[in-house]
Amino acid sequence: MGPLKIAHTNFTVFDLDKSLAFYTEALGFQVVRRHEAQDGSFTLVYLGDGTGGHQLELTWLKDRKEPYNLGDNEIHFAVTTDDYDAWHTRHKEMGLNLWENEAMGIYFVEDPDGYWTEVIPAKMMK
Repeated sequence: MGPLKIAHTNFTVFDLDKSLAFYTEALGFQVVRRHEAQDGSFTLVYLGDGTGGHQLELTWLKDRKEPYNLGDNEIHFAVTTDDYDAWHTRHKEMGLNLWENEAMGIYFVEDPDGYWTEVIPAKMMK
């Protein structure tokens, strides 16, 4: 029996256009594929980092009338980069909401729905 492989992580988003702008412009992800429900009730958009591995699935429920309440949910995913300082500067210049943990040498950036992406220097992952 072969190993199970992580395929994607899902975030349900309130405004698909704002979320796509965040993930493509702020994080550099690309749209890999889209799926429209036959009845038009939802759209799925899969984003990737260009490596062909794990993807982020955004689910947009078209009838949703108010933003999601994430409460105390601390769900997040993490990305790693060799260009940590450049990304950190870019995110600050974009005016994005950041939570920084200088002691650990990492930071988090918040998307339009309140989900957090942890940004980690690649050297910490080795």
